[in-house]
Amino acid sequence: MKKKVILVLAIIASAFLFWYFWGGPEKIRKQKTTEQLRAAANGVDPQERIRLYTSVIESDPKSAEAYYSRGVAYDAKGEYDKAVADYSKVIELNPQLAGAYYNRGVAYAHRSDFDKAIADFTKAIELHPQLAEAYTNRGGAYCGKGDLDKAIADCTKAIELNPRLVEAYSNRGAAYLDKGDQDKAIADCTKAIELSPQDADAYGERGNAYGEKGDLDKAIADQNKAIELNPRDAGAYYDRGTAYGCKGDHDKAIADFTKAIELNPRYAEAYYSRGYACGRKGDYDKAIADCTKAIELNPQLAQAYINRGDVYLQKKEYDKAWSDVKKCQSLGGEVSPDLLKALRQASGRNE
Repeated sequence: MKKKVILVLAIIASAFLFWYFWGGPEKIRKQKTTEQLRAAANGVDPQERIRLYTSVIESDPKSAEAYYSRGVAYDAKGEYDKAVADYSKVIELNPQLAGAYYNRGVAYAHRSDFDKAIADFTKAIELHPQLAEAYTNRGGAYCGKGDLDKAIADCTKAIELNPRLVEAYSNRGAAYLDKGDQDKAIADCTKAIELSPQDADAYGERGNAYGEKGDLDKAIADQNKAIELNPRDAGAYYDRGTAYGCKGDHDKAIADFTKAIELNPRYAEAYYSRGYACGRKGDYDKAIADCTKAIELNPQLAQAYINRGDVYLQKKEYDKAWSDVKKCQSLGGEVSPDLLKALRQASGRNE
């Protein structure tokens, strides 16, 4: 039921970062690009910011500030490769700028390149040991890698430095959830919600923890709130659909998985989960189609093969069922003993 959540912090407005990492407002006032910097900080469209800072770079190719601000704009557009390139140029021009390593680490984390993210957050911490956000995000990256003890340690350090840092509680809660400690996960997510009642991710993560504890009504209530706060979050629909499925309400599960797919057409897990729900309803053709789509999107998704194999078993297409079971096993997936027993008995094959 749980989803991996890496709650990297939003990029801090560029003008503030110049103040914070370049030495104060007096230096900002001396920059040639003051008007552009203020415009960027005041919410100008990212594409317009990119245009502005590109023009600055063309006239001053050594302007670290312009590369930095253009990197922030690329980040805002989700163009993480370009953001990484700009932050790398900033680091080349000013290797002591903690903010450039920090923001490049955020961009790497968005790309799920956790090793590089960790290296950059570590360098930011080396240059600025009190930067709680860097500990938080490094903890999120460790969580993404599955190094949960380091994730918890980093988030705990972030909380020590800044007890009101919402993302530190959320990331630590995610790590506790991955460790199977649902109570600590719920406590951390509840603290995040207390600090930031509009934090949809905290509600979603707490909902996942309740789901893993088997408290499905609380899980659904939290996912409802997450969806209310962020109706475009495909993951929240997926997680609520999983909770409905666990309750045996397959129609509501299918509706939520369908919404998740509508929001994210490449959401392989939503396809195989919808396929599973269709299979529980006896709609075997739709189940096979959904699991096949999941496999098309992610051929390494072992669960999609076993879900489809189960449906083939129900349809008495035993050769296809065995093929999917073996593929699941080859990918390291777990096949339930009950399914294997049923397939052996039905097919008359002892494989």
